[in-house]
Amino acid sequence: MVMHPNREDTQATDHDRGLAFDMATLGRRRMLALLGGAGLAVLAGCATAGTGAPATTTPATSTADVAEIPDETAGPYPGDGTNGPNVLTESGIVRSDIRSSFGGSTTTAQGVPLKVELALVDNGEPLSGAAVYLWHCDREGNYSLYARGLTGENYLRGVQEADANGRVSFTSIFPAAYSGRWPHIHFEVYASLVEATAAGDPVKTSQLALPEAACTAVYATDGYSQSVRNLSRSSLERDNVFSDGWDTQLAEVTGDTGSGYTATLTVGL
Repeated sequence: MVMHPNREDTQATDHDRGLAFDMATLGRRRMLALLGGAGLAVLAGCATAGTGAPATTTPATSTADVAEIPDETAGPYPGDGTNGPNVLTESGIVRSDIRSSFGGSTTTAQGVPLKVELALVDNGEPLSGAAVYLWHCDREGNYSLYARGLTGENYLRGVQEADANGRVSFTSIFPAAYSGRWPHIHFEVYASLVEATAAGDPVKTSQLALPEAACTAVYATDGYSQSVRNLSRSSLERDNVFSDGWDTQLAEVTGDTGSGYTATLTVGL
């Protein structure tokens, strides 16, 4: 397993500040998950860069030679109880539409629509019964539960159980590009929905990268002006997470800014 240092910065808060910071904030539960032996089930993913064309694509779920997706830091804002807020044990976290907060707030994150579809594969076969916790920043580059003014919000976070075909789907918005990071989405995979909603140990923690063409198109729309400059100053080659290779982490993205986008990635166990 490869651990990668990571840095995520927003206007209001510092994001990932390197391996030492992440190790200090993850805690014993996360350390066991990330540093576990080969007996733990691990996932892999494969996808190719999308062009932003309107065509619909579906990730494969029966490929026997899917490469392992690398383990990545969850960053200091996972909201899974490892460093403070724990949204996983809250009623309402199991949902496919993650655009709005639930519980004490119903604030909805604004932005270009994005549907995220992950296909979980175990030894070339669809993995049903596993669960995915997915989260990412908003249009301004801030994370709910942590950023100034957003500690009472929990939008852009949700859990889904894989169906019989090993698929999970989330309805969200396209995340921003913020200083120091290439546009991305975080996710953790759990052995079951019970494990996920009990904030158990994830079997995989990784990140999904978004292709440049779609990012460029989205960031030209209203509300994403800060992302234009941040994207121009970053690249997959220089990103602290993706610089050592992103073939298994780069989602295929189709659609347009008018009707929204769909990002697909095959993730194998």
